[in-house]
Parts: sequence; C-alpha cells; structure tokens
Amino acid sequence: MPSVVLSLAVLAGSALAQQSVWGQCGGIGWNGPTNCVGGSCCATQNAYYAQCTPGAGCGGGGSGTTLTTRTTTATATATPTPTSNGKTRFAGVNIAGFDFGCGTDGNCNTAKVWPPVKNYPPDYNHPDGAGQMQHFYKDDHMNIFRLPVGWQYLVNNNLGGSLDSTNIGYYDQLVQACLATGAYCILDIHNYARWNGAIIGQGGPTNEQFVSVWRQLASKYASQSRIWFGIMNEPHDIPNINTWAATVQAVVTAIRNAGATSQFISLPGNGWQSAGTFISDGSAAALSTVKNPDGSTTNLIFDVHKYLDSDNSGTHTECVKNNIDEAFAPLATWLRQNSRQAILTETGGGNTASCQTYMCQQIAYLNQNSDVYLGYVGWAAGSFDNTYELVETPTWNGNSFTDTALVRSCLAR
Repeated sequence: MPSVVLSLAVLAGSALAQQSVWGQCGGIGWNGPTNCVGGSCCATQNAYYAQCTPGAGCGGGGSGTTLTTRTTTATATATPTPTSNGKTRFAGVNIAGFDFGCGTDGNCNTAKVWPPVKNYPPDYNHPDGAGQMQHFYKDDHMNIFRLPVGWQYLVNNNLGGSLDSTNIGYYDQLVQACLATGAYCILDIHNYARWNGAIIGQGGPTNEQFVSVWRQLASKYASQSRIWFGIMNEPHDIPNINTWAATVQAVVTAIRNAGATSQFISLPGNGWQSAGTFISDGSAAALSTVKNPDGSTTNLIFDVHKYLDSDNSGTHTECVKNNIDEAFAPLATWLRQNSRQAILTETGGGNTASCQTYMCQQIAYLNQNSDVYLGYVGWAAGSFDNTYELVETPTWNGNSFTDTALVRSCLAR
C-alpha cells in the first residue's frame, strides 16, 4: 500500500506542476511550471517567453505527464480546420503623432499635432519616426506600420475640401519613410467616425464629404501596392450599424475606382472596433455586405482592436486578460465559417510583468490562428515618450535603439 500511495503522490505532484494551455512555461526569469497539460507543447516565442500551445504533434501527454485523457467528439456543425503556419503574416507598431489632438468625439485640434518627422517646423526637434521604423523592420523583423492622422489635419479643417498641400507633404514624409523600409503602411484616419462631434452619414458629415478625402488619398497612393487603407479608427456609439456599413461601402468603392484596385482595405466596426463585440453588436454581419466593385471581398479585411487591461480602455499599465476565450477564439470560429480574415491594428499594455505575460499569450494565439488573423499592430511608438502608459517608442542611445520591455518580450519577431 505505501508504494501505491507514493506513486499516486508523485503523479499528482506532476499534474500540479503542469501549465495550462496558453500559459507561460519558460523564458528568462521564469520560475513556474515548465511542463504542459496534455495536447499542448512548450513553445519558445523568444528568450523571455515560452508558452503552452496546442498542436496535433504534441501527443496525448503534451511535454509532461497528465492524469487525464483527451477525446474528440464530432459535432453536428463542423468548423473549418485551422491551417495556420504558426506565424501571422504581419507584425508591427503604430507610429503616432499626426493624430495628436484628436479626441474620441472627433474633434481634432491641429495645433496639438506632434508629427514623428524630424524636420517638422517650427523647432525641427520632432521624433525620428523614420529611424524607429527602420529599427523595427531590421532589428525586430516587423513588416507593417500604422500611421494615424487626423482628418482635420489632412484638409486643414476644410470639411470636404482638398488635401492641404503643406500638411499632406509632412504626412507623406512619414508614409514614404515607411515604404522605404519595405513594410506595409496603413493610412489611418483617426476620427472615431466623426467630425467635430457629429457622426459621418448619420447627422454629421455626408458620405461624400468623407469619401472625398479617401478618393484623394487613394489617387495619390494608387501605384503603391504596400499602402493599406484604414478607413476609420474606432467608430463608437453608431446609431445604425447598417447605415455605417453603407458609408464604408461608399469609401471602398471610391478607393477602388480611384485606381487602388488591389490594396488591402480595413473595415472598422462599431464599439471601438472591439474584437470581443464584433459579432454581437452586428458589425460582422453588416460589414460582410461590403464588396469591391466586382462583387468580391478580396483584400477587404475586418479591422479589430483589443486591449488587455481591466476595462479594455488601454489606459492602465497592468494587464488582467489575454482576450483569447472571450474575444479571439469566438471570432476565429466566425471568420473561418464565413471565409473572412481580420487584423488587430491596436493592442497594447504597460511595460510590466502582467502585460508581458498576457500580451505574449494573446500574440501566440494569433500566430496559431494565422489562417484568419493576418497580424497585429501594437499601440504605440512614434511621438509618445516614456511618460505614456503604453509607450512602445524605442530609446535612442546615440548609436542604436533599445526596445521597451513589451516590444522586446512579445511584439518583436
């Protein structure tokens, strides 16, 4: 009897020492469990983080021992099998600054713009956005940058007017610096589906006034295959999601007809673009009706956001969730069932241990589901300094850039 009891105790201790799926199982400074539960393996993401990820090649016992057995039961409604290659196509960061001064009500004070363009007047002492992107591209193997800009800045506060030659000239410096890296570059109008408090197409600016700025941008960049058109940042509290989808459709049609016939276009939903409510708030269904002029949905990508703090606001330095079960897993199922794809263009957290843990878990899940998730873009570098809670701006030491802890641990390839 004593030997049986001892054996059971050893097995129980082994089970207790196993990490759950998506939990951390290794990395510099890690003192927790290094064995994974059945059906998952401890996969190294980088020197600072390894994670238990599920996979057919892990076997019934994972990388450790488990007291349970796993069985698979067929369901009446089949879900397409993931075809992930283990890494999303795109990874990058936001290069912010041209959006500074824009509030969630769609008011943009252009006097507060702080572009990450070094020779921007009056003092020529602005952040080196070009240098940051070169570093991220070469050293961190990132290949996409989102370039937020206020609508008012682009047209010098002239609703429905032409692109301001001076302002678009400075913004284009950032765009061209992005293109020069070899990365994809998302043009992001950062106005929350509003102009000075009024909602586009629903009591505020007309669809045509909004279409006008996108028609001009599309004409300017139509020959650039790596330009990505991000229609709008974080629409919220939209009265009618179907009316908003009609606005998005008008923009897509205008972009394509302006000669940008094949580039990626991001389709933003309601609810601050939350990945967790994309299905439940009707955004998925409404935006599914948006088509290219030829009737296809080629390169029309759903655009979602998700932060990891307690209220999904992206305003806290501590993270409390990885967003997998409540957001990205259900959305992945829906995307597969409907043969669509999404990109996460804003996510972030503080440079803290909790955010490193949860962010790495979230990104690992996206990588494991790269058939439906094209990539992720962290928030944010550019003109943010180290006083900003979610800063991802690398520090220049005179010879090279040094990444923040979160970028180094999770966002870099």
